[in-house]
Amino acid sequence: MSSRRSIRAGLLLALVFVLGLTTLSYAEPVKLRFVSLAWQEQSVAANLAIVEEWNKANPDIQVEYVQGSWDSIHDYMVTSFETKDVPDIFHYESAQIIDFAQRGYLTDLAPLIPEEMKEDIFDGAWQSVSNEAGQIFGVPFLWESLIVLYNKDILEEAGIELPTSENPWTWDDLRRVAKELTKDFDGDGVVDQWGAAIPLRAPVNRIMNLTLGYGGGYFKKVNGGHEIEVGEAEKALLQIIMDMIYVDQTAYPGAVGLSGTAVLPAFYEGDYALIPGIGVWARQQIVENAPADFRWGVLPPIKGVSQHQGANPQTLSIPKDSKYAKEAMEFIKFFLTKENMAKLALGDWMFPTRESALALPEFQTEEAGWKVSSETVQYLIMGPWQDSPAYAEWKDRVATPVMQELFNNQITVEEAARRMEEEGQRILRRYQ
Repeated sequence: MSSRRSIRAGLLLALVFVLGLTTLSYAEPVKLRFVSLAWQEQSVAANLAIVEEWNKANPDIQVEYVQGSWDSIHDYMVTSFETKDVPDIFHYESAQIIDFAQRGYLTDLAPLIPEEMKEDIFDGAWQSVSNEAGQIFGVPFLWESLIVLYNKDILEEAGIELPTSENPWTWDDLRRVAKELTKDFDGDGVVDQWGAAIPLRAPVNRIMNLTLGYGGGYFKKVNGGHEIEVGEAEKALLQIIMDMIYVDQTAYPGAVGLSGTAVLPAFYEGDYALIPGIGVWARQQIVENAPADFRWGVLPPIKGVSQHQGANPQTLSIPKDSKYAKEAMEFIKFFLTKENMAKLALGDWMFPTRESALALPEFQTEEAGWKVSSETVQYLIMGPWQDSPAYAEWKDRVATPVMQELFNNQITVEEAARRMEEEGQRILRRYQ
């Protein structure tokens, strides 16, 4: 009997010890660190309001909001992973999330994500954060598309028939319309009104995302690895842009060195009629900065063989070294409800990835081009480069300088294609 009593006593002490540990671990609130990359005033305010609401409702799980920067987040996260001093939740983009996942840095969220959220978020968004094994490494919540902005006064005066969602312009149509709208009003041989301006200072993302509409993707999977192919589909868009700038002389050549933001002031002045391939966020800049009498609109995406574009959603992820993955996921679920996701998207002038949020009236209004812009979501797909660990290096070391040389008319499309392939394959070999 004494031995049985000893065993029972030992079990009781062990149970008390475990309960003591459990009680101690929750004696103080769990503290989660959340690194956000929101930067526009309205978006930061939405983030802070949601975090404050969570903290009031959840005294046992408190979230610390940390303001991050798109310029430094990559280095910040790599350092965090290596030192294991990680935030519990961090904001980034799907193209980089897949790379981090392949390095073993991230928690597989698939078992933690509720079915309601899985079903409500667009499949194209999930594809950008998942692997073939069904693991999910981020929850996509904001995404953007590339739209066409137009000056209503110029197109109305010229009698241009506008494209519709059912009958969009092709790139050839855009080229034709740009010719009609390029004007030398005083006959001095100097263009006074350009048909279009295509901002190309940082050209790679814009070109690659739009190239999907021609059926190209620069990267393709072969035997479980990747190859770079710059074939006819990829060259088609490069050539038509070069022709508009240097052959037709209907696209403003100065835009080659301008960002999307920098190209807008002259647009307000009527210096060009169309801006194809600019991010949906540009609408906020117009609303806030354009003259009160400036009349503008949004056109449906331009068609190659399709209107497909690359999807690179913004995401929330949980590092593998976080001690509080389940608690972090509870916060993410709250942060990304339909109503909260809508607030975040409106704050950034982007789209929510939840179908239920995108269907809300504020995303379907004609005001500021929301309805036409929102319709572009159906064309967003994952680009074949997004799961290649070599993509970031190829983009920085090869594609960016080569495309900049091309659009400055220093090399031909054929030369650019050859170099992007050959120099890219050398980089790829190091990763495979």
